[in-house]
Amino acid sequence: MHSSLTCDLFCTVVDNYGDIGVCWRLARQLVQEHGCIVRLWVDDLTAFHRLCPEIDVQVQHQRVAGVDILHWDHDAVTLPAQWTPGEMVIEAFACDLPPGVLDAMSRQPRPPVWLNLEYLSAEPWVREHHALASPHPRLPLVRHFFFPGFEPGTGGLIHETGLEQQQQAFGTGTAGRQRLWHQLGIAPPPADACLVSLFAYANRALPSLLEQWRIAPQPVVCLVPEGLAATQIGQLCGAPEPTIQPASGAAGAPAGWRRGNLTILPIPFVRQERYDELLWACDVNFVRGEDSFVRAQWARKPFVWQIYPQAEEAHLEKLDAFLTRYLALLPAREANVVRNTWHAWNDPVHHPALDWAAFYATLATQRAAAAAWAARLLALGDLAANLVAFCENRLK
Repeated sequence: MHSSLTCDLFCTVVDNYGDIGVCWRLARQLVQEHGCIVRLWVDDLTAFHRLCPEIDVQVQHQRVAGVDILHWDHDAVTLPAQWTPGEMVIEAFACDLPPGVLDAMSRQPRPPVWLNLEYLSAEPWVREHHALASPHPRLPLVRHFFFPGFEPGTGGLIHETGLEQQQQAFGTGTAGRQRLWHQLGIAPPPADACLVSLFAYANRALPSLLEQWRIAPQPVVCLVPEGLAATQIGQLCGAPEPTIQPASGAAGAPAGWRRGNLTILPIPFVRQERYDELLWACDVNFVRGEDSFVRAQWARKPFVWQIYPQAEEAHLEKLDAFLTRYLALLPAREANVVRNTWHAWNDPVHHPALDWAAFYATLATQRAAAAAWAARLLALGDLAANLVAFCENRLK
């Protein structure tokens, strides 16, 4: 599909990398697969640079991967000269458009299709609210709420064309993995090890999990991207005394630790394409937030999600809403193990300690269910295509 739609996508980086991670994937896909002309407005170029090293944090307007990227400050946004809004204007995650942008939208002969791209949720009410219209109280504009989701009647998930083929090519032979290990600055893990990626917020359940990995009967190699979890692990293991040096030739790579049957290897924060490969290479993926959560599902591997904490534990309802859908594909016993694991990881105060041995014993069954789940999600269509179709239908 080549629509040539013009699009302004506004993103506020609240914290961490989930918001900009979703927006950057979406912007590139709109350009590369749908022929859209996209301006991505981002308020934090430093966080963006971590995901995309080509970003120059000192430049206010730049072009990367076919996307025009503009730095913006919600309270003091400066619009380019002769700027007119795109046919599709997306405010990601209720970031609220500045008054000047709204006024410019209202002056167009044909107002843009204005969308609030919502956070991802599996809660039952999402389908009922997807695509609902909300007229602006003052201006002749209508905002539609666009919900990603896991069932028909929602916007689906970000999924690039050819993703399965890329994963299959990566899994054929050893060249893809060898390249990944080299780029991460680590030696190839032992063939008999359970390979785990750990992308997480600081977590009270982590010390117990590390201890279970240390005494596990099978070797565990844990790859930890730099960040909150890596900092916590360094404190637990004694940061000044690493026991493993970087792989030969891996300049700047951090050292790691070995404790019993557990090897912990900190790895650099990598661009999104490399992170996808990391998920494909590992046996189990611990993920957090929204972007890595979705990518773990496309990886078709067992995973554990740490949902972003919210006030009054509202996030736990969202966690259970997803588990209700996802675990329906697992036998009752295995489903119960996975549920207990996710609860222990997200709410260790109110749930028993995470049982790694029980979780590990279910990996084969989880892999089959993960593949079936991904196939079900593919049938929904992907988020970018659904956004374009929604917009084009309203511009006819």
